[in-house]
Amino acid sequence: MSTRAYDYGAGAQTVTPAPAATRDDTRVVGLVRRLGEEITTLFTKELALLKAETTSAIKDTRSGIGAMAVGGAVLYAGLLFLLTSAMLGLALVMDAWLAALIVGGVVAIIGAIMLASGKRKLEPSAFKPEHTAASLEKDRDMIKRNIHESHDR
Repeated sequence: MSTRAYDYGAGAQTVTPAPAATRDDTRVVGLVRRLGEEITTLFTKELALLKAETTSAIKDTRSGIGAMAVGGAVLYAGLLFLLTSAMLGLALVMDAWLAALIVGGVVAIIGAIMLASGKRKLEPSAFKPEHTAASLEKDRDMIKRNIHESHDR
C-alpha cells in the first residue's frame, strides 16, 4: 500500500508526499489490525490451555473415583471379616446361630439409621436455601421500611 498521493495538476504529473495525518491513520489501522490478531491468538491459546487443564482434571477425577471404588471394596471386605470375628467371639459364649443373629441385627439397625439419615439429606426441603431466603426477606423488609419512611417525610 503506497503512502504517496498523486497530484494531477497543470499538465505534468508530480508526486507529493501524503499528509502526516494519513500516515498516522495507516499506522493506527495497522496497530489495531495487529492488536486484533494478537487478541485472537491469545484467546486461542487460552482455550487450548483450558482444554488441556480440563482434560487433566477429568483424568485425575477418574483415577480418584477408581481408587475410591477399590478402597471401598477392600474396606467392605475388612468389615465383613470384623463382623465374622465378632460373631465367632460371641459364639464362644452362646450358640453360633444366636451370635450371628445378634451381630446381623446390630449391623442392620446401624445400616437402617444411616439410610434414614442419608434419605433426609436428599429430600427436596434439604436443598432449600433457608439462610438466603431469610436474608432476602430482611432486605425486602428494610427496603419497604425505607420507602415508607421516605414517603412520610
